[in-house]
Amino acid sequence: MTKHFALLGEHLAHSFSPQIHAAFGAYEYTLLECAKTELGRLMHDGSYDGFNVTIPYKKDVVPFLDDLSDRAKSTGSVNTIVRQADGKLWGDNTDVAGFTAQLAKSNIDVRGKKALVLGSGGAGSAAMYALKLLGADAITISRSGENNYSNIGKHLDAAVIVNATPVGMFPNNGFSPLSLAPFRRLEFMFDLIYNPARTSLLLEAEQLGIPCANGLYMLVKQAAEGSKLFTGKAVDDVTVSRVCRELAFANANIVLVGMPGCGKSTLARNLGQKLSRKFIDSDKEIELKYGMTPAQMITSRGEACFRQIELETLREAGRQTGVIISTGGGCVETPEAYPALKQNGLILWLKRDLNALSTCGRPLSSSIGVDELYRRRKPKYALFADAEVHVCRDRNDTLKNAFEAIDALKERL
Repeated sequence: MTKHFALLGEHLAHSFSPQIHAAFGAYEYTLLECAKTELGRLMHDGSYDGFNVTIPYKKDVVPFLDDLSDRAKSTGSVNTIVRQADGKLWGDNTDVAGFTAQLAKSNIDVRGKKALVLGSGGAGSAAMYALKLLGADAITISRSGENNYSNIGKHLDAAVIVNATPVGMFPNNGFSPLSLAPFRRLEFMFDLIYNPARTSLLLEAEQLGIPCANGLYMLVKQAAEGSKLFTGKAVDDVTVSRVCRELAFANANIVLVGMPGCGKSTLARNLGQKLSRKFIDSDKEIELKYGMTPAQMITSRGEACFRQIELETLREAGRQTGVIISTGGGCVETPEAYPALKQNGLILWLKRDLNALSTCGRPLSSSIGVDELYRRRKPKYALFADAEVHVCRDRNDTLKNAFEAIDALKERL
């Protein structure tokens, strides 16, 4: 008989859990968005053999359970519930295993080191429990607790910071609970958020050269532990890593940057067709919204005005996942465009012979000249890019080059 499990949460439209559990076992898995007042009824009506629980209900479900694992008792938080043979509900916290596995994967030894956990909710409780088991001097930073954001200055010697808050999570991309710059001894930054793939905190960590990771591996690993509780069958680490890479690539945007006229729109359209992904042309989006082309806008309103409108367009596109984005040739002139595109993006720099670039309808290429424009932008393209793609006369050759670059980047996810 097929077993039935569900994820309990408040907003689940962007959950990865159905894809993850489909790769782990032959059981049905449903998303159950519900209000807090419905938890007891849903858990006890007998329709499901067990549940996963996500924000904001990891602590709210505890009173409805008949028994808890030791780690669930210690954290006061549950993310996995199994209906026993006698109908009673037993709760566990597999976030602890997922968090511990992420630290091991990142080769982070926390013993004897100060670790700050931002947030006192369910995920934060799991992180605190795991860190203390591993010998860390773990401290919770909350909005109103003894250790909070107003007095965080006394903890600038922290070696590890864990963001267990939803600050910066989709759809509120771009926000951050704090700045990492003052933490001069920081060895590792772990953000439990996985959408976007790179939060503002993670982008800052990368900029500062601090090793960091998002919450995707933890998510998949804790789901594997949950699947074992559901079915009695273990999920090996090879499968966990494979599912993690597949999810990361499926949700990564492929972003094309490069000189005006280098073929970004054409390649983006072809990639979209081959990969069955939505194609977004930022210049076309601007034209549809404002009724004028970028060239017309630059001429009539000035480049500064256009760049701001372009940035807002790129921010909206970059918040999406699993799409192909063709950018305007000058987007790299705006530093803020980098985090907008990089938060979910694999960025390809299309390089084409400058003699093959048309200046028709391109005011900056015409007024400044292609050679000078490229000289100015070349270092900026290089800063944005994860890989380079040579553009050929034959579109199929260009497409082949793009897929080789994409495949190489996929292996690094």
